[in-house]
Amino acid sequence: MRFATGIDGDATSVAAARRADAPWVRLPVGNVAELVSHDRTALEALVDGGTPSTAPSRLLAPLIPGKIVAIGLNYMDHIRESGSEAPSAPLIFTKFSTSVVGPQAEIEVDPNLTQRVDWEVELAVVIGSPARAVSVDRALDHVFGYTVANDVSARDLQFADGQWVRAKSLDTFCPLGPVVVTPDEIGDPQSLELRTRVNGITVQDSSTGEMIFGVAELIAYCSQSFTLLPGDVLLTGTPWGCGEFMSPQRHLQPGDVVEVEIPQIGVLQNRVVERRPHG
Repeated sequence: MRFATGIDGDATSVAAARRADAPWVRLPVGNVAELVSHDRTALEALVDGGTPSTAPSRLLAPLIPGKIVAIGLNYMDHIRESGSEAPSAPLIFTKFSTSVVGPQAEIEVDPNLTQRVDWEVELAVVIGSPARAVSVDRALDHVFGYTVANDVSARDLQFADGQWVRAKSLDTFCPLGPVVVTPDEIGDPQSLELRTRVNGITVQDSSTGEMIFGVAELIAYCSQSFTLLPGDVLLTGTPWGCGEFMSPQRHLQPGDVVEVEIPQIGVLQNRVVERRPHG
């Protein structure tokens, strides 16, 4: 199944489809976050009882996470391009939930704050049930579904600060969407293609098979230290092709259109603009 949060007129609602080629129905909830604790039987009952509809005319981020747990340096091809050493354990940081925007929303760049804004396509995991000290073998049981993320990063702030939270958490720096897809439709999360296009040109093209620590390992590892709650989102790292490590370097500029894609989930598109002054 797949779920999308959107706006039609003045109303926010959730649309659902049993599979990619199935018709959409409207559900009596306002956000995918209201569904993440439902079991499979309850979800099927909701979808079966939904009102026939179309996909929302304007998509929002499927949900605003309770917390965003992000993983750095988790793809071997990205390790190679950045000249880093492969970590011996997952490298964890966070992005603030205020950075989340949806499909077609603008990525706002303040030129007085950063000059080196980068793209990062990532598989995002939506947690569906509390995970505390879970085993690798049972970790995927706690997944509600998967979506696509763009872990937008201000590289100059990242390297100047010596830690990553500010550079990764600027407003609009975490596009999510377009839909959340349940695990049965995804299959093996370690065999998904990921791509990024900037102005139609492919800059990232890899597979989750390049992950150093797979989704199950990441959930289990994080859960040993803190509880993952329903509605939390885990960003699992990005592959090669980031603009910071190109020669010459390539950074996002106002007017650029960024598309991050996982074919089984969809395309998440956002335009870059210069941040307007806020009164």
